[in-house]
Amino acid sequence: MTQFTSYADITALCARVPAGRDKSAAAVAARQEALTKPLGSLGRMEALVAWLAGWQRRDMPMLGRVETIIFAGNHGVVAQGVSPFPPEVTAQMVHNFASGGAAINQIARVAGSLLRVIPIRLDEPTADITTAPAMDEAAFVEAFTIGFEAVSPATDLLCLGEMGIGNTTVAAALACGLFGGSGADWAGRGSGVDDAGLRRKQSAIDRAVALHQGASPVELAARLGGRELAAIFGATLAARVLNIPVLLDGFVSTAAAAPLGLLSGCGFGHVEIGHASAETGHRRLLAAIGKQPILDLGMRLGEASGAATAILILRAALACHSGMATFAEAAVSGKTA
Repeated sequence: MTQFTSYADITALCARVPAGRDKSAAAVAARQEALTKPLGSLGRMEALVAWLAGWQRRDMPMLGRVETIIFAGNHGVVAQGVSPFPPEVTAQMVHNFASGGAAINQIARVAGSLLRVIPIRLDEPTADITTAPAMDEAAFVEAFTIGFEAVSPATDLLCLGEMGIGNTTVAAALACGLFGGSGADWAGRGSGVDDAGLRRKQSAIDRAVALHQGASPVELAARLGGRELAAIFGATLAARVLNIPVLLDGFVSTAAAAPLGLLSGCGFGHVEIGHASAETGHRRLLAAIGKQPILDLGMRLGEASGAATAILILRAALACHSGMATFAEAAVSGKTA
């Protein structure tokens, strides 16, 4: 088991993550050429199968065990009036997930995904990022390790999402700290702030980024993020070590894992983004990390709902790849020129 005690431990592992297997992705491409369809006619679905194969390191990928994990945390910055909902909603929604009453429960069921919800110290909100680091090194490493150790080696595909009142503010602050800009560039309405709330949110982001500027990517994740974001970062890195492809949800999840992409030249290769969130900063963040979302449905719910919906696309893609007949098997004439 990998032991983490410091930012340096995490940074070092990010820099030495294993690569995928090009040979497996090439095997998918070779089979695609023989299937009873014009080459490339399934568009990105074909590339997604190759992505699964390369990161699973299997010539024929599998989606037998798909798991969705939601991490939950609370945030001191809520005191700045950045959310229309009180912090206790986080725990109430965790209970709703456990009871099967949320959107993600329905989506995970139809997508054939196991679902786990992991709350992290909901009774201990992080510090207000406008006046202090959200977490010190020990608290960040603890939350990161919870995420890292939550990933099962038996998983074929991992979907990651979050729940936390105020976490679009900390995600925007982290994205701003990592990639530049201002609060106005990154802040959206989250769960529905009015115009005055949006201005408070933008101001909070600007003050937080100014206070914590100059830190390394991992330390910024501690200073500007939250426990659920730290756990998503940890789970994303663990999946890379275990050769498990990852579907991230929307803005918050993407921001949480973004430090990995900055710390390793190919650190984000095993990640696809389930959907483009309607939250203001997500498209800007996707452009910064060079990722194209699988779905674009105007969703902004969080709780891994977009990532879990994208599982259905991957299942369809893999079913076509593995189940279609080849031209030879179907006795269909292939392309002659």
